[in-house]
Formats: sequence, C-alpha cells, structure tokens
Amino acid sequence: MKHALRGLAALSLALAASFALAHGDVAPQAVNTDALPEVGEEWLIENPYRAAAADEKTFWTAVDIGDSGYNQNCARCHGLGVVSGGLAPDLRFLEAAEAGDEWFAERFIHGYTQDGTTKMPAFGEVLGQKAAWAIRSYIETRPDDGALDEHMVRLTAIRDALHAGSADAAAVKAELFDIASKVKTASGAEVADSIARRAALSLDAAPDNQKAAAEILTIGLSAAE
Repeated sequence: MKHALRGLAALSLALAASFALAHGDVAPQAVNTDALPEVGEEWLIENPYRAAAADEKTFWTAVDIGDSGYNQNCARCHGLGVVSGGLAPDLRFLEAAEAGDEWFAERFIHGYTQDGTTKMPAFGEVLGQKAAWAIRSYIETRPDDGALDEHMVRLTAIRDALHAGSADAAAVKAELFDIASKVKTASGAEVADSIARRAALSLDAAPDNQKAAAEILTIGLSAAE
C-alpha cells in the first residue's frame, strides 16, 4: 500500500504541472514489433508481456523492443531511462498491475491535451498495441531510485576487472545475474532491467566480450551516481 500511494502521489504531482517540453509537435516513430506474439485488435487492460504473464523469452524481447520504442518516442519528455526531470510524469512509479496498465493505455491511445494544447500525441493508432505493451514492459522494469546503491562497490570492482580483461567471465556472469535478481523496481514489478543484467547478457552472448560488459557497467554506474 505504501508503495502504491507513493506512486500515485508522484503521478498526481507530475500531472498537475505544465509539460514544458511538449511532445505534441513530434511525429511518433515506428516501432518494429515483428518478434512479439500477436495480442489481437481489441485493446487489453493488462500487459500481456509482463514477466508473470508471458514466457521469459517473450518478456525480455518485449523489454528490449520497448527500450528502443521508449527512447524514440517518450524519452524527450519523460527522461532517459524513464527518470523524469519533474515536468512530466515519472512513469517508473506507475504500478505494474491492472490499475497502472489502464492509466498507461489510456494515455498511450488517446494522448494528453491541456488547455487546448497537445502535450502528448495519441500513439495508439500509429504505433499499435504491441508497441504499447512493449514500451510498458520496459518502463515497469526500470530500477527504483537507489536500487543499485548496495551493489555499487562490487559492480565497480567487477567493471575494473572486466576492463582489464582479468575477470573469470563465467564466474562474473553468474555473479552479475545474481546481483540483477536482487535489484528492486520502482513499479513493484518482479524483475528489473538493470545494468547488472545487461552486462551479464553481454558476457552470455560472447564470453570474451569483457570490454563491452565493462562499458555497460561504466555508463550505468555513472548514471546511478
């Protein structure tokens, strides 16, 4: 209940503010959702790609597609990494449940107008339902504020070892996945899309790709400071 109230309060305050960075004059950018299963023409009221509802591959595919879709269409107003500067709703705190899904779908489909001015365009007909729920999946998996604080020292040490090329890739990958499993989301979603997970996946795809994993951690740690 405390988490839900916190999220509602954050949204209420944000919605009361004027969106100085109006998005109304920017054309929505298409999102390729071919890799996602169909969800039908009628709009759903709950995210079908959520971790609890979909298989793991579909879930993470939705998150990755949603990442791209969000950054093309939403980051200008709602902030990189879904961290709002305060002029638009901080969508990370939108509860990962039916109530949050309904609010998100309503805004995504119809947009938002204030005093006759379009602050957010209607994305529904242009991008479609699959893109909507993919973006929603990315948003709800964003880590909470301070979620990485207790792991910063260890992640920094792992980063340095990877950068030097001296890390045991298999052991580091396992540790990164373990850290990723402990990162809390702001939405209450069960799984977080954290830098620990992304660095681990980089090693999973190519065990000798230590430099790339180190770069992911470097960028993420800098943003978390």
